[in-house]
Amino acid sequence: MDRPPIIAKTPALLRVPPNAPLSFEESRRALAGLPGGGLNIAHEAVDRHAAGPRATRVAIRWRGAQGARRDVTYRELGALSNRFANVYRSLGVGKGDVVFVLCGRIPELYAAVLGGLKCGAAVSPLFAAFGPEPLKTRINLGHGKVLVTTEALYERKVSKVAGEMPTLAHVLKVDAAADRAKLDAASDRFAIERTTADDVSFLHFTSGTTGMPKGAQHVHGAAVMHYATGKVALDLHDEDVFWCTADPGWITGTSYGIVAPLLHGVTSVVDEAEFDAERWYGILEAEQVSVWYTAPTAIRMLMKAGVELAKRRTYPALRFIASVGEPLNPEAVWWGMDAFGMPIHDNWWQTETGGIMIANTAAMDVKPGSMGKPLPGIEAAIARRGEHGVRLIEHAEQQGELVLQAGWPSMFRGYLDQEERYRKCFADGWYFTGDLAKRDADGYYWFVGRADDVIKSAGHLIGPFEVESALMEHPAVAQAGVIGKPDPTLGEMVKAFVELKPGNEWSEELRLSILGHARKRLGAAVAPKEIAVSKALPRTRSGKIMRRLLKARELGLPEGDTSTLEESGE
Repeated sequence: MDRPPIIAKTPALLRVPPNAPLSFEESRRALAGLPGGGLNIAHEAVDRHAAGPRATRVAIRWRGAQGARRDVTYRELGALSNRFANVYRSLGVGKGDVVFVLCGRIPELYAAVLGGLKCGAAVSPLFAAFGPEPLKTRINLGHGKVLVTTEALYERKVSKVAGEMPTLAHVLKVDAAADRAKLDAASDRFAIERTTADDVSFLHFTSGTTGMPKGAQHVHGAAVMHYATGKVALDLHDEDVFWCTADPGWITGTSYGIVAPLLHGVTSVVDEAEFDAERWYGILEAEQVSVWYTAPTAIRMLMKAGVELAKRRTYPALRFIASVGEPLNPEAVWWGMDAFGMPIHDNWWQTETGGIMIANTAAMDVKPGSMGKPLPGIEAAIARRGEHGVRLIEHAEQQGELVLQAGWPSMFRGYLDQEERYRKCFADGWYFTGDLAKRDADGYYWFVGRADDVIKSAGHLIGPFEVESALMEHPAVAQAGVIGKPDPTLGEMVKAFVELKPGNEWSEELRLSILGHARKRLGAAVAPKEIAVSKALPRTRSGKIMRRLLKARELGLPEGDTSTLEESGE
């Protein structure tokens, strides 16, 4: 059923008042800059704190999968990243080189990334669950010179393709005796390579509907955006304990699991283990997490485990929860109220944007299902691109492509070796995101679907997210994926695939119940005409449901790039 907006708590009722809007110029002034001029993310994230009053503050509060615990202060993180930088320098690494990092969520991963930035190299963190082929593809596309990994990951994955990566000159195994000795013997002092705001910092790969992954190039100037959005979109304050659950193998885990919290000098919780609902609730309680940034898939998995599990513990420090990765269904926002007494604040951005663009901030009323409003300094619009240029859609509730005025600090600066593909993303000064959206009368933006996911049925343009959200309101449905299926009469009809919550068995009665619920909520024109059950919907390893793969399998079409598929790999 439809529900009203969730009214934001007033500052007087909050333990910590929400941060005020912050301009990019204010963010630039908050950063130190390199001595003598220039900008380097690692200097801003670690070294300026290591040399100041935050030196002994815990930067990374690491919790191992088997119960080990390790706290790393800013001073210690600065020293360890310097050792990595000195080892890289001894291997000839510098500007123009790419360092790949393939590690589980261990402290050395974070130091290895920061050390690469200190050398002036571009750094590309890789998801440790990738199999050999996706790893080889990315390292070859990025012309990787050095790979940092562990002995176990090398044997299980890298060794299988070791002879097929011609540019890879060095492999550093952080837990191998010889390589560990190199790190231990290296100096803990390092003069950071002089980089500018326009020098490349990170290389992040993103998969398209077809073809090879694209390497999005980001720059050190993105630190301005990470600082601003950490303050405004995630409401980070000086004494916060922050937990970003995303793996650094994805851009969220880099931008907001490494860079943004370190820029603000807060303490970050890092959990090595894979998702486990009871463990996660335990971490929120025991580590006194105050700001939590997670993903819709994880939230839906927590919902699947039942709200009672959440209520077995208390979370007195927790004051702000945010989500990103794919649109957050309205039911998940309301579930946050049931489980934690506060809504989950959705926000929107892409690998290409480098940072959060649109958000439900701590001071805003939350409209469940909306991704919020553009952040200060970001100009967004709904547009259509045609033969006569870009036409902006001024009227509320009309669908079009979400566009952003180019030039924000964390905007990607190219697709590696694909200049023409990069240029096609822009027109008349606007970046075209490929996401269909609409804007309501209050200025809130609502996701409709990827441009290549939208369903055209009997003259209607149907966004799969809206249908999936309605299906998830049914008490038996845990997750849903929706596609358009060719139909001789309608053009396309809506077909849905659902995962069931535990304790439910698929039957004709349940199928009709779900269909009836959808028709009541959406109307006959939008509701699915067909519905099927799935034990596990295909997802990327970052948790997004792969609608294009559902469609390819349904229609017997080529599956395209599946390197990020959860079930692919080893």
